[in-house]
Amino acid sequence: MNFSSRLLEDAVAEFAKLPGVGQKTALRLVLHLLGREKEEVERFGNVLIRLRNEIRHCEICRNISDSPVCTICASPKRDRETICVVEDTRDVMAIENTSQFFGVYHVLGGLISPMDGVGPSDLFIDSLVERVAAGSVKEVILALSATMEGDTTLFYLYKRLKDFGVPVTTIARGIAFGGELEYADEITLGRSIATRVPYENSLIK
Repeated sequence: MNFSSRLLEDAVAEFAKLPGVGQKTALRLVLHLLGREKEEVERFGNVLIRLRNEIRHCEICRNISDSPVCTICASPKRDRETICVVEDTRDVMAIENTSQFFGVYHVLGGLISPMDGVGPSDLFIDSLVERVAAGSVKEVILALSATMEGDTTLFYLYKRLKDFGVPVTTIARGIAFGGELEYADEITLGRSIATRVPYENSLIK
């Protein structure tokens, strides 16, 4: 792709680094921004800068937050005795949209994937174990994607948590194998949460 401007080329190259954005889409986005008012583009850029500099992870659940403790963990209306374990913030948003879960969350920050060099120590697993070990948790729901990496992580978490005497459940498989939580429709995901089953029931004896 030939560019008449080095600045244009550099901007397109940066946008093309985003997931699912090729050069043609990146060019379309950059040209769109060039057609907007200067103040609007500056506001767009400032939001991205603030996002990168000011966003943080909740000290309790590791969800993305504007403050040390996220609004879910801080809410007196949430059931702190029930923890739903998810891969990332997108899954928190997906489950919240179902309006079927009223507990709190724990965000792992990924899934165990030896092929990608991601092991248990790369995830927020120890902090989950600490929360359960504290003794106030009555159920841990493992709500991970129905993929090979998801199942590997499920099994590892179950082994780490089973000796605490806390029920460890997993969402019902209304989600097809290979499916990711964030793409499930709200009704299917809501029913999967509501009809969760003990994890050990899914193990091959």
